[in-house]
Amino acid sequence: MSQVLLIEDHQTVRDGLQLALTRQGHTVHAVGTGEQGLERLRTTSADVVVLDLMLPGMDGFEVCRRIRQLGDLPIIMLTARNDDMDVVAGLEAGADDYVVKPVQARVLEARIRAVLRRTGGESRRTGGERAGLEQHGALTIDRAALVVSKDGAPVSLAPTELRLLLELSHTPGQVLSRQQLLEAVWEHGYLGDSRLVDACVQRVRAKIEADSSAPVFIQTVRGFGYRFGPL
Repeated sequence: MSQVLLIEDHQTVRDGLQLALTRQGHTVHAVGTGEQGLERLRTTSADVVVLDLMLPGMDGFEVCRRIRQLGDLPIIMLTARNDDMDVVAGLEAGADDYVVKPVQARVLEARIRAVLRRTGGESRRTGGERAGLEQHGALTIDRAALVVSKDGAPVSLAPTELRLLLELSHTPGQVLSRQQLLEAVWEHGYLGDSRLVDACVQRVRAKIEADSSAPVFIQTVRGFGYRFGPL
């Protein structure tokens, strides 16, 4: 049974989502402000955070950044509109996925289950059944242990970031479209949001590249998608 921390200031929305997710078998800890959410994380374990962006006091963007500083806990943000700036800012702050309000409980529940699969809690393994250590220049990927290191030092990756890197590195030199990555990593079907991919790629590059503006490992193939190097 997964532990969900729900941070939503609108009580009707909060109560409705808490009831719906509880009926789906999740244990839901619901709070109304970002400050309460951060305090709850200090005392209560959680498997995933569902975070409203438009919060009173500390907004969801800052809450997202602070949660990401604490570790690799998956974050799904709730946004009141499909606003490009809000979505991009939330993804850049470290969110793994987003759902546009009004939230359909079945959509949110599906996104929660998908992000939990990316933590390794369920059986599907990205990149097929390859196991053991892989060396790619300065980068070492241990698929069995789900550990990445660079020049011998561990690289801290959020579950979605790790899943993306595993997917790309499974076939070095092969170009994968954004849609292929959305389906493989986020489990989004047709018409998924490519901004999820681009923002996640930027975060991974910042952690594994010597110079993220001149990437060696995750290369952009303009008009097509991304491929994993070095080539």
